[in-house]
Amino acid sequence: MPESKKKTIGILAIAGVEPYQEKPGEEYMSPEQVEHFTKILTAWRDQLRAEVDRTVHHMQDEAANFPDPVDRASQEEEFSLELRNRDRERRLIKKIEKTLDKIKEDDFGFCESCGVEIGVRRLEARPTADLCIDCKTLAEIKEKQMQG
Repeated sequence: MPESKKKTIGILAIAGVEPYQEKPGEEYMSPEQVEHFTKILTAWRDQLRAEVDRTVHHMQDEAANFPDPVDRASQEEEFSLELRNRDRERRLIKKIEKTLDKIKEDDFGFCESCGVEIGVRRLEARPTADLCIDCKTLAEIKEKQMQG
């Protein structure tokens, strides 16, 4: 199963929703679609916040001053890895909140670069997407050229 498909199912499963079924002639970002994505983003944000809280409590509970330097180093490495993961999740939470703000401003679902519809399927795969697939591909090509 492709990686993006697994992620899509995971995000939708977190929110407890099925993939959105567009109705013939339905307007893009109709109230039903907006509600669908709001539910997905809110559930995802809440799940990430709970994970951050769990990490804080885990680190407080597991904090021990081991006399053995190897044990201390192992614990510090584990904490460092957890903190990097939580930092990544905090950045994702900020991006989710920015996306929820875009929903409130009726600016959600449209490419920030060219203004076209991003598309329901792409948004279900990546609800925080702010570029259409063409602009994202172009940005990745430019980034690759700049790096190497």
